[in-house]
Amino acid sequence: MKNIGRLAIGLLGSSSLLAFVVACSSAPDAPRAQSGAAVRPTDDPSASAGATTTTLPFDQRASKIAWTGAKVTGSHDGGFGAFTGTVDLVDRDPVRSRVRVEIDVASITSDNDRLTGHLKSPDLFDVARFPHARFTSTSIRAGAAGGATHTVTGNLELHGVTRAITFPATIRVADDRVDVDAAFSINRREFGINYPGMPNDLIRDDVALRLTIRARSPEAS
Repeated sequence: MKNIGRLAIGLLGSSSLLAFVVACSSAPDAPRAQSGAAVRPTDDPSASAGATTTTLPFDQRASKIAWTGAKVTGSHDGGFGAFTGTVDLVDRDPVRSRVRVEIDVASITSDNDRLTGHLKSPDLFDVARFPHARFTSTSIRAGAAGGATHTVTGNLELHGVTRAITFPATIRVADDRVDVDAAFSINRREFGINYPGMPNDLIRDDVALRLTIRARSPEAS
C-alpha cells in the first residue's frame, strides 16, 4: 500500500501529467485543422476564358482574427490588430475563388500585457525574425463537417514554416461582399513555436483561431 501511495503521489506531482489533465480541461473548443506539407496552388480560376473576377479587399473595421491558447493555469484570449487580405471572387462562386491574408505578427494582442510582450519574444513568435504570417488558399470545396458550408485548404506561412492546413468555413456571397467565418485550431509545434525547456510542456499545443472576414467592394466600404 505504501508503494502504491508513493506512486500515486509521484504521478500527481508530475508536471507533464498535471499539464495534460488541466490543459485538456481548459482547451480551446475548436476542431483541429488538418495539416501537412505545403501544396502547390491549382490553376488560377480567374484565368479561365470568360470568367468574371472581382477582387474584394477585407473591411478592416469589420474583420477580425482572434485566438485562444491554454496552459495549466487557464486560458488566454487575444488577436492580431493589423492584417490585410483579399478575396478574388470568380463568377460569384466560392469554389472557384481564392483568399489571401497577410498578418503583421507584431500586432498580436492578448488579455495580459506581460504575456503579449512574451509572445513577441524569441521564446515564441519571435516577431523580429518573422514579422509576417501569410495564408493563401489553394482550394475551396463545397460542404464541410459541423454545419459549415465549405472546406478551405491553403498554405499557412508562420514562424518561418509553411504548411498546408484544411479547415471548415462558412462562406456567404452577396452582390458586393463576401463573408467568411471559421473556427479551428492549429498545432503550434508544427510551426516551430516551442517555448524552450520544461515550460513548453505546460502550454497546450493546440491554439484556436477564429476568423471573421468581411470582404467588400471599395465602393461599398
